[in-house]
Amino acid sequence: MTSADSALPIILDCDPGHDDAVAILLAVASEKIDLKAVTTCFGNCSIDDATRNALQILTLAGEHDVPVAKGAAGPLVQELELGNYVHGESGLDGPAMPAPAFALDERDAVTLMKDVLEASATPVTMVITGPMTNLAQLFRNHPAVTPRIREVIFMGGSTERGNHTPSAEFNTFADPEALQEVIDSGVALRMVGLNLTHQALAVPDVVERMRAMDHVVGQTSAEWMGFFGNSYNQVWSFEAPPVHDPCTIAALINPDLITWQRTFLAVELEGKWSRGETITDLHNRFGNEPNADVAIGLDRDAYWDLVLNAIDSLGQKNS
Repeated sequence: MTSADSALPIILDCDPGHDDAVAILLAVASEKIDLKAVTTCFGNCSIDDATRNALQILTLAGEHDVPVAKGAAGPLVQELELGNYVHGESGLDGPAMPAPAFALDERDAVTLMKDVLEASATPVTMVITGPMTNLAQLFRNHPAVTPRIREVIFMGGSTERGNHTPSAEFNTFADPEALQEVIDSGVALRMVGLNLTHQALAVPDVVERMRAMDHVVGQTSAEWMGFFGNSYNQVWSFEAPPVHDPCTIAALINPDLITWQRTFLAVELEGKWSRGETITDLHNRFGNEPNADVAIGLDRDAYWDLVLNAIDSLGQKNS
């Protein structure tokens, strides 16, 4: 994290999660990002596990000054579903993690979001890598802060397929009403979906580059990818796991990494088979006004160079 005037202020709302963990490391390491707060949500695991994981990841990164606040334990409307079948019982199964070196903020996630937005001299980017529940609740409770948000960039949805169900990506399925409320708010919105993140595979040479790093951050990252990759192999027969969430942070650090298409975006809330599916009208079949930018193409090599260099620099700094 940096407080330099040129750095982009962000709040990272997440449900760590192996890929969320890498996103946190990338945000901490980059001089172009000013990480104002980390807030947690149910999703890959329970809210208690997600919150502990966030504290442990920041401790691993040597970052003790970013406030962390606990958020939603479940969705706005539907019954709770979790992603432990991918991320393990703790949500971050695999390597041993350090005990948190600092305490949880006393505020809840929505209050911390509001306070950071109100205190910031410039608009803040909201990065959401789990269900959209906390942000929807912020808009419900404190609508006056919406103009203080520069944009929302989120990992979720897809232009073409799901993972939790055949049609729905997990984050959007977990709380589709929350995502639709955020879309309806009119805030500037960018979607990084499965169609993009499945271009960000942690193939063996990527994991080997992590493993070759002579520090605990690199070794831990390699072990995360080992567990994550094994889960993807068992559940979906993938040979390498897509590392979804860091794509959001990478897009902020280097805008040239991703190509975007302006389109109409909505979420299916009622379909018997398609609840949680994101509707991305890439060919303007409905004729609705575009309301989001959707990620289409990724420069894979540049993405992994950015992520791996960040992990290495953070590990060397804290060695």
